[in-house]
Amino acid sequence: MDAVSTPLPRRLAEAAETAPALEPLVRALRPLADAVVRPPSLAALLRGAPLGHAAHPLLTDLPIGLWVSSTVLDLVGTDDGRSADRLLGLGVLATVPTVLTGLVDWQRGGDRVRTVGALHAALNTGAVVLYAGSWLLRRRGHRGSGVAVSLAAGGVAAVSGYLGGHMVAVLDSPDEGVGHDTSAPEPATPGDA
Repeated sequence: MDAVSTPLPRRLAEAAETAPALEPLVRALRPLADAVVRPPSLAALLRGAPLGHAAHPLLTDLPIGLWVSSTVLDLVGTDDGRSADRLLGLGVLATVPTVLTGLVDWQRGGDRVRTVGALHAALNTGAVVLYAGSWLLRRRGHRGSGVAVSLAAGGVAAVSGYLGGHMVAVLDSPDEGVGHDTSAPEPATPGDA
């Protein structure tokens, strides 16, 4: 695919693969990911060994599904928003195991995966903060603002999801892949980028 016919989102994702500005994010994530994979049994569980394939892609569907469902209920409004609010809050809670499984996959990726993955993680963090803020606004009686913040969060999550897809569909190779092998992770060596 040449640069002229390559869609803009793909060109931006490819530019992120080697963006020096993302190096501080990569360095910040490394100790957290290393801590998560340190206990081999926890790393194997988070990697998806009991499932026979990676757990992270499966778990991403839970918060996304809850948030999309919340948005649909916000837009069609059936019960004064209580169900939408519950789904929104459950989506925020569902990010915990999703983040942990993502860190395990990220830790095993190559340099380009780690760089794009750091941006993916930063955008996801932003989306979760916005969704949590939306939930708080709703709890304080500011439903309209809460719905608006949820819509913004959905946009951020969509961009992040594109990057997640880029890591799996474009960068998933033996040298750069997201590490969807479910066996126990290899220990990180000092100096890995």
